[in-house]
Amino acid sequence: MKLLLDIAIPAITFVLLGAVGLDLRIGDFRRVARQPGVMIAGLLGPVLLLPLLALGLLAIFRPSAAVAAGLLLIAACPIGGISNTYSMLGRASTALSVALTGISCVLATITIPALTLFFSWAVGNPLSFGVPVRTLALQVLLVLALPVGLGMVVRHRWPGVADDHQGVIRRVGFLALGLLILLVMYDQWAEFARDVRGRVSLAAAFVVLSFIAGWLVARVVRCDARDQFTLAAEFATRNVAIATAIAVTILGRVDFAVFATTYFLTETPLLVLAVVLFRRGVARG
Repeated sequence: MKLLLDIAIPAITFVLLGAVGLDLRIGDFRRVARQPGVMIAGLLGPVLLLPLLALGLLAIFRPSAAVAAGLLLIAACPIGGISNTYSMLGRASTALSVALTGISCVLATITIPALTLFFSWAVGNPLSFGVPVRTLALQVLLVLALPVGLGMVVRHRWPGVADDHQGVIRRVGFLALGLLILLVMYDQWAEFARDVRGRVSLAAAFVVLSFIAGWLVARVVRCDARDQFTLAAEFATRNVAIATAIAVTILGRVDFAVFATTYFLTETPLLVLAVVLFRRGVARG
């Protein structure tokens, strides 16, 4: 099973991030100049606030070392591609969501190693890294930048191909992500079943508080309602595939991925509920 995960996780991550790249245009980066407040809030806000939020929740919940490492991995990871779906379903700012998702994945080649150093300083060595941060940075660069960059190249050189295939690739990626979650649950069932209520409570707290943090940040930079919902969803939606890839293929710790699986299974219904409430609020307004 470990060998299967070592092969499947990089492949699934590559497909998911390649789909992100296919959606990302050079013009999306120009949004930083056109909407500097919104873009900076959406890109830097999670990097600055979510790690602090995660550390605060660890102090309150005091979970096991593996769960703590899983939460910190989730907090360090970029925005998950499924956030685009939440914005689309909520009839919010889908283009903004796509831009933030893609750029955050590119920036993660820097932010993940930087946050690793921060966590090591704050709470010792919770992720039990057996590799130097420099090596980690190189591996993260390959895991993230390569598929996103390849997708962007295809989008730039062959836009018709990107338009024709990005939907199929995204659906295949999400289906593969579901399979990945099932594989992790099967491989780590004893760990997954242990204190599942505590992990779900911790994951739910992080999702809800991250969503609120994103909404408040959006209010500070004076976004309209659609952008507010998008930023809130971007804060709460973390890239589970990347967290799992780092846990299993770089750290060699499948048990760290158990919390990432729990997080995704908790995040999805909560964000769908947020979509429903937002659409009702817009309809009433």
